Amino acid sequence: MAKWLIIAGIILLVVGAALQFAPWLFAWFGKLPGDINVKSGSVKIFVPITSMLLLSIALTLLMNLLNR
Repeated sequence: MAKWLIIAGIILLVVGAALQFAPWLFAWFGKLPGDINVKSGSVKIFVPITSMLLLSIALTLLMNLLNR
């Protein structure tokens, strides 16, 4: 359990640094076909369905590779 928490912390650190110093790496997030972005007056609704599906698939593949 501790091993996975350390790995998760390192991944969060890397992603946080990438967001801080290279935000263009994640410019695609939320702009894919299938992502819902509704603006109406002062209300804004954002549901990144496709982006989250791709992220879920990528993380699933990564976890399966690390478990072998």
